[in-house]
Amino acid sequence: MKHILIIVVLLLTCTFANAQFNIGIRAGYNSSLSANNIGSVFDGTYNLNSVQGEMWNNFHVGAFARIFMKRLYIEPAVLYSLEKKEYQVSINDASNPDLSKVVDIKTIDVPILLGIKLLDLKIANVRAFAGPKLRFDAGSTPSTSDMSEFVSDVKKANLGLEMGAGIDVLMFALDLRYNLISNMYETKLENVKFDPASTFVVSLAWKLF
Repeated sequence: MKHILIIVVLLLTCTFANAQFNIGIRAGYNSSLSANNIGSVFDGTYNLNSVQGEMWNNFHVGAFARIFMKRLYIEPAVLYSLEKKEYQVSINDASNPDLSKVVDIKTIDVPILLGIKLLDLKIANVRAFAGPKLRFDAGSTPSTSDMSEFVSDVKKANLGLEMGAGIDVLMFALDLRYNLISNMYETKLENVKFDPASTFVVSLAWKLF
């Protein structure tokens, strides 16, 4: 058994010794646009004004590493993510028109992506990737105390899937990602509708080295 472990360690050491490493910082925009409401882009409901209104409330920032093995790569990251999420209350809207239904979602996201270079040029390349995404609550709160009765439980952690494509130009990388993940929030009230947390994300990275 010890000999097998030694062989495995040597193989991993040789593999990563020949691998190319990138470490950098990443920041971007968490849209409220999901696959379910993507039609709103074409009918004008979701437009540039929507993006501008969300820009300061929906963002992520953090660090990442990228380990290349020829055309394949592994990319773990740790990101602080903030989103404002509005929930629809189907019955109480009429009786409580001024009730706030906005929750500040604060999470620590840990995506671990497996990617491949589709086009590899000297100064630029095009990539595709997918992998699991761990999400941990980092102090999410209702925007007002009135919302507390509608949020009966905040999940401490959640697991989803992240996929997308990106382009690298020199030391910069631009990604378009889609998060397939359920909501961090649960409720016992049947009249509260929770929108899925699956959304499109735009991310810009700077490879420090």
